[in-house]
Amino acid sequence: MTNNPKWGDLKDRMVYGAVMALIGVAGIWFGGIWFQMLAVFVTAVMIWELTLMIRLDAPTHGMLLAALTASVLSGLLATEQTGLILSLLFVPALIGAAIMPRERLTYFCFALAIVIAGWGLVTFRENYGVLWLFWLVLVVIATDVFGYFAGRLIGGPKFWPAVSPKKTWSGTIAGWVSSAAIGFIFLGFTNAGPDLPWISVALSFASQMGDIAESALKRRMNVKDSSTLIPGHGGLFDRFDGLLGASLVMLLVALVVDIPEVRF
Repeated sequence: MTNNPKWGDLKDRMVYGAVMALIGVAGIWFGGIWFQMLAVFVTAVMIWELTLMIRLDAPTHGMLLAALTASVLSGLLATEQTGLILSLLFVPALIGAAIMPRERLTYFCFALAIVIAGWGLVTFRENYGVLWLFWLVLVVIATDVFGYFAGRLIGGPKFWPAVSPKKTWSGTIAGWVSSAAIGFIFLGFTNAGPDLPWISVALSFASQMGDIAESALKRRMNVKDSSTLIPGHGGLFDRFDGLLGASLVMLLVALVVDIPEVRF
């Protein structure tokens, strides 16, 4: 299968995907400072990659903005003052946008989304426990994995060819079905209500939109990947774009839907 050009990236995706999954699972499981450090690192790297996508000629700017993001996010996670949190969330996006020679609004929107998602994932872990963060991550992983294989095996009409030419309707629907299945599985051993399957599908769609949003950004910036950090995957932004979209929507869902607190 891997000799087929269609599956040429499968080995690297599986190996490095497994390594990232192992690190992610460990961080989520231990929580506390361990998950906070992981979230700060991933968020900062994604800001660095975003900066280089827009300003490839300014790696120093990218590193400085990544360091600023890490400092701000660490401060956010150490305080419970809502007003301060809301103020600091905008700092990396505003400063980064100010020093961009072009695409300032693009940078601001993506940078703000990245910082909010990084803060939101840690907050979600603390408020609702490890089990529900695993649910969120499993929905994103299932959407990506089943979408990948269904798209390669079934193919068919493209979902949004102008933005993401590789994505198919078969892969998109496979992601929805797999995420709904995860919702039903979690219904079996948690005290979640009957809304969980459709919420899982909504998060799956949000994950796909996060992926498409990053694809649109790469096409706009005329780059193939956000970076070359991970063989077969590109950069962290390429791997966490789906989680970015899902976590942002999950924060909104948590405001209007009762997410049960289940802890091990």
